[in-house]
Amino acid sequence: MIIQRMNTVTTPSVTERPTVSPLNGVATLTHLGVIQVVGEDAAKFIHGQLTQDFSLLGQDTARLAAFCSAKGRMQASFIGFKRGTDEILLVCSRDILAPTLKRLSMFVLRAKVRLSDATDAFVLYGLAGDAIKTIAGDAHSAWSRADFDAATVINLYPADATLRQLYVAPAGSPAPAGAPLSADAWAWGDVRSGVATVTAPVVEAFVPQMLNYESVGGVNFKKGCYPGQEVVARSQYRGTLKRRAFVVHADAALAAGDEVFAADDDSQPVATVVQAAPAPQGGFDAIISAQLSAVEAGTLHLGAVGGPTLQVLPLPYALLADV
Repeated sequence: MIIQRMNTVTTPSVTERPTVSPLNGVATLTHLGVIQVVGEDAAKFIHGQLTQDFSLLGQDTARLAAFCSAKGRMQASFIGFKRGTDEILLVCSRDILAPTLKRLSMFVLRAKVRLSDATDAFVLYGLAGDAIKTIAGDAHSAWSRADFDAATVINLYPADATLRQLYVAPAGSPAPAGAPLSADAWAWGDVRSGVATVTAPVVEAFVPQMLNYESVGGVNFKKGCYPGQEVVARSQYRGTLKRRAFVVHADAALAAGDEVFAADDDSQPVATVVQAAPAPQGGFDAIISAQLSAVEAGTLHLGAVGGPTLQVLPLPYALLADV
């Protein structure tokens, strides 16, 4: 199967990769926002809402997690971490923060917890290449976390073997040292990491496994209940999953929400663009969620059967074997 072949390669490329990686420096991440969860029930409450375990979350680890509907569809994705005993910060796409905060707040009921939009209280940066901070222990492990004075640094999945980190600090803090990195370059690195972020065009479009979340630390199948858990578990254990996330390249512009068609069928799309960014080599790279059968069958086209061709690239990480 194509997906098996792709999992054996860890450094995907479209053509020849640039001699010097374009991912080097510090990017200001204004497209992200922060939800603050405060109170003695903060960890317990979030644990009951998201796909990852927050009850056992320590100070040396962050969590990738999804917030799902009752049907198991992702309404948001987060990078979450503890900031003090009774405080958790959830970093998400800014364009869905307000509706996500409203939905989460509906479940508070009698829990001793308060949720708020804390975006203005923090500054967020992306660090790559020479700008990364050294985290003790397994320094290159994704989702490892460490504090540097008032700032928190979290290891992300690498992009083309380039290390990347999320840097979160109180508003007014000085920017971390490093050369300026453009928003487009950072967005491209996000795509090349293969770890998708849910944004407005794709809200409630996928169960977590359709974005490979179970393979990148975004789902814990041993934790207690959360909205949509039954659907997510059934997709994993009953072999019903027919879509996966893939990294692709096209010479044409790509955007989240774009439809993708198989070469021989214009009746309905077989994939959706989840996120995309201009590629330094030209064209666009993107993460798509695609039907496995369509990827295995042949060529994919953007927008219509005769549209621009998508080149499926190797995934930068291995998928967990289906149970």
